[in-house]
Amino acid sequence: MPPSDLATHFFLAAAAILLVCRLVSAIVARLGQPPVVGEMIAGIVLGPSLLGVISPHLESILFPKALLPVIYVAGQLGLVALMFGAGRHLREHLRPGLGRSASAISLIGVAIPLAAGMLLTLAAHGHVGIFLPGVSAGVTAAFTGVTLAITAFPMLARIIVERGLSGTRFGSLALACGAIDDLVAWIMLAGVLSLAAGRLWTVSKAAGGAVLFAVVLAGIVRPALRRYLPGSGLSPSAILLVTMTLLLAAAWFTTSIGLYAVFGAFAIGLVTPAPSQFAPAGDGSIAPAATPAVTKISATSTSLSASAATPAPVDQTGPALEGISRILVPMFFTYSGLNTRFALLDSPRLLLFSAVAVAVAVAGKGGACWLGARLLGEPAPVAGRVAALMNARGLMQLIALNVGLQAHIAGHELFTSLVLVALVTTVLATPLLTWLDRRDQRAERRQFAAQSVPSQAGP
Repeated sequence: MPPSDLATHFFLAAAAILLVCRLVSAIVARLGQPPVVGEMIAGIVLGPSLLGVISPHLESILFPKALLPVIYVAGQLGLVALMFGAGRHLREHLRPGLGRSASAISLIGVAIPLAAGMLLTLAAHGHVGIFLPGVSAGVTAAFTGVTLAITAFPMLARIIVERGLSGTRFGSLALACGAIDDLVAWIMLAGVLSLAAGRLWTVSKAAGGAVLFAVVLAGIVRPALRRYLPGSGLSPSAILLVTMTLLLAAAWFTTSIGLYAVFGAFAIGLVTPAPSQFAPAGDGSIAPAATPAVTKISATSTSLSASAATPAPVDQTGPALEGISRILVPMFFTYSGLNTRFALLDSPRLLLFSAVAVAVAVAGKGGACWLGARLLGEPAPVAGRVAALMNARGLMQLIALNVGLQAHIAGHELFTSLVLVALVTTVLATPLLTWLDRRDQRAERRQFAAQSVPSQAGP
């Protein structure tokens, strides 16, 4: 297909994707679900699981095979923008004094679902068609375990900020745990990819490249950005140019060494100065802000934005990348949906595996985080809410699944089964949190009523 025809098809597909995502998100919002759920569902609706069944001809018109690489690249650009915002937002929400508790809860909350996912997959070997030829059962089991251990940090942060929970004990603790979980999950996924390659050079390139990348970030990029960028006097457009150049270069490097673009984007977000460090000086140059920024998550779960109290930050990187992610991340959901084939679940064994995977994911992640919090002495209400938030996988699991699909360590059967896990656990998070709030409110009312009853004892 010539480039002009690809562009024509892309414009039509992009319009359809954005419209359907917006429509489905509006519908699920009435049910109390975050927009990310609507966008996940919209991607599935546009794929072979629904549109392909209802009108295969329309699906082929909207998404011809030649267009899929274009949609994939557009979605990757959206993810790069999103993961930069996630890394930047993650660093702003980390609070001192939570390190020990968050590390312990994350360790338990990653280890148990990782082990449970691996055991489930190994038990299914020879019985369920989720294994690819040439890929060892151990690699498939490790990949499944990693995806079940992931937490959707962007969605977790959005729920906490929108509900005004950032100052609560469980809100701060969940954010810290989610931050550690994501870092650990990316490292484990990189290890699985290296293990799957099975060649010394591939593994060495990934490991050596990751070490080099970390050294350059910590020793050169981070100090330079912190020292020169806030007080450099650069215009907002120049700051955006510097940030975008670093971001795309990091995405290129981590992809070239086999770790994928999201690793580089996330890392650059972690080392880039926060918007609160930028504010207009009296002469119009950039100076460190005197007033801390008030950070918020936008109503679209796939975009992270920063807005500030007076004075407003002049750093426009966050809003610019927010716009990119808002437009292009739905392309990623659609690409995932085009690879999701729920018709494959007509196999009783695959359907059973999927159901057990959902149960293992919920019990493993939620139960482990609850147990970890209780062992550290956290009250039951705090432990329950941390568990509910940490159990959601959403976008982060879809990213990991697409990485596995592109690396040919996961087939469409395993991909579809684990997409179902991501969808169910994401849908459960908000209503479970609401149920915990209402339960505690009822308990408080009963306690208040009991204390208000006058004593019937005589003098």
